[in-house]
Amino acid sequence: MWGVVPLFWPLLKPAGAVEILAHRMVWSLGVVVIALLFVRRWAWIRELLRRPEKLGLIALAAAVITVNWGLYIWSVNSGHVVEASLGYFINPLVTIAMGVLLLGERMRPLQWTAVGIGAAAVLVLAVGYGQPPWISLVLAFSFATYGLVKKKVNLGGLESLAAETAVLFLPALGYLLFLGASGGLAFGGHGVGHASLLVATGLVTAVPLVCFGAAAVRVPLSTLGLLQYLAPVFQFVLGVVYFREEMPLERWAGFALVWLALTLLTWDAIRTARGARAARARALAGPAPAGPVPVAEPGAVAGPGR
Repeated sequence: MWGVVPLFWPLLKPAGAVEILAHRMVWSLGVVVIALLFVRRWAWIRELLRRPEKLGLIALAAAVITVNWGLYIWSVNSGHVVEASLGYFINPLVTIAMGVLLLGERMRPLQWTAVGIGAAAVLVLAVGYGQPPWISLVLAFSFATYGLVKKKVNLGGLESLAAETAVLFLPALGYLLFLGASGGLAFGGHGVGHASLLVATGLVTAVPLVCFGAAAVRVPLSTLGLLQYLAPVFQFVLGVVYFREEMPLERWAGFALVWLALTLLTWDAIRTARGARAARARALAGPAPAGPVPVAEPGAVAGPGR
């Protein structure tokens, strides 16, 4: 769903990016409130209200995701789908760098190599675009910052989205009322279908996040990380094939470097996850028994390797 969402935002024209963003904030709150009514999870609100530091982090997360959402909508509707997809390719590299710089985490050698290649890719793309790929960089850094803040808040996906959209609701509604009073509101002025699509921004925002939250508790983290690359891959393909955006040679070179960095990052993550599983298996098995190692009888079938 995240991969094909670039097909949705152009349907909302002639509404501008800021109006679309405001609708997304307003209607997302409605969707998550209905979802919370269905699952009956409200205890977290009282806990959150007792923690002013968490409320501050929620407000910061809301501000950062506003920048991310708004710029993404604008970039898609302005013909920068490929550059937007690059932002989400770069995002894992930025997240790792933030972990080192802000959280004091240690990087493994392959991670250092991947981040270095990613930095080289940005330089190559800056030459290709004639300027730094600022759309990609802002999207990558804003989403990485959002992830960092969410880690500190430590709320469930649905609850966190409800809290963030509650913070954004009044400013977004106020902006829509201002547009309506000044005659610049697209909502309701282009038929029922167009208005319905603007209302559907709430579903477009909430449904993938709910699915992601459901998958996070069912799918191994290494698999989940790999699946998240599908969204920018789909967006990139749409930008090149469907929206027919230009891809000169230097941009292909920059993207190739980014993909190389992500390949190294993925291989390192898979190798580390396998090593951790093997270590846990050895710990559970306990010390090896003393004495000679038993030899399988002729014709015995070997068990699975893992």
